[in-house]
Amino acid sequence: MADQQPLNADEILDVVDENDQVVGQAPRGETYARRLRTRCAFVLARDDRDRIFVHRRTAHKLVFPSHYDMFVGGVVGAGESYDEAALREAEEELGVTGLPRPERRLTFLYETPEHTWWSAVYEVRCTLPVAPQESEIDWYAFLTEEELTRRLDAWPWTPDGLAAYRRLTEWRAPGSAGAGPMGQGRERPQRHGTGPDQPIEFRP
Repeated sequence: MADQQPLNADEILDVVDENDQVVGQAPRGETYARRLRTRCAFVLARDDRDRIFVHRRTAHKLVFPSHYDMFVGGVVGAGESYDEAALREAEEELGVTGLPRPERRLTFLYETPEHTWWSAVYEVRCTLPVAPQESEIDWYAFLTEEELTRRLDAWPWTPDGLAAYRRLTEWRAPGSAGAGPMGQGRERPQRHGTGPDQPIEFRP
């Protein structure tokens, strides 16, 4: 699929400012090319055994191709809310219908020299059989938190997903606002910037 065009480059997105206020609209490809700030929803999906859905992105994704991710989700469309995008993207990527509404945990501003987007982080319990989109995902598995932690330094993760996971882990730590099963407490706005991960060859 090396000659396949990247997905969704013409999708229209809201462009937002440093306070997450809409200031315009632009095609998705243009927002990446011009480093325009957009919105994104991250959904951590757990099964009935509390394992986390982990997947590898396809090689023709517009950003971070062939990287691993512990979140499903994606960009928020023009005129769409974070909550709407979280549910839509989670159902699409997991290949399910009737998923419970994801619960929002925190929001932070992700910024690097190449990318910038406001990021809303969610959790959801998925007890349905999953059938991930082949156009989006070329490998997946449910991993325990311990199994995932052991792979954080060994696999090439999407840098924004890794930043979101670390923020969520901090949020759920004992004594924090989100301590407790599946996280509880109020959302906390945060800022975060991180450089891109170095690619690591891995064959599952």
